[in-house]
Amino acid sequence: MVFWGALIVFVALQAIVRLTPSDPARWHVDPFAAADPAPGGVKRLVTAPLQPEEALARLSAVAQTEPRTRHVAGSVEEGRLTYRTRSFFWGFPDYTTLAARPHEGGAELVILGRLRFGKADFGVNARRAEAWIEAAGF
Repeated sequence: MVFWGALIVFVALQAIVRLTPSDPARWHVDPFAAADPAPGGVKRLVTAPLQPEEALARLSAVAQTEPRTRHVAGSVEEGRLTYRTRSFFWGFPDYTTLAARPHEGGAELVILGRLRFGKADFGVNARRAEAWIEAAGF
């Protein structure tokens, strides 16, 4: 009886996490103007000796190789992209917005990662942002 109760709770939680609708407009915000993210989130600024579109395209290419990651909104031409990455087991969604703008001799990029559920992610968003920055060569 306890097993079946636990199984029902597990399935219900999985359904809530995976099927709760999400409004892209809520997550596709200007990360340069955004306040520091809530606990569990991350905001990283980096500069690159590239034009903003080229730098953003490079960072976007890295994001698209990330497992369980889907494009949610935006484009390189717009100067901003938002991705959703789900955790392996539970499928918790994290939203990461990338943006670029002109900066002295190149581009300034920002990565803004946020949690959809909860208040802690055990450093997953920070590690993801750092890994994407490193993989893009910035």
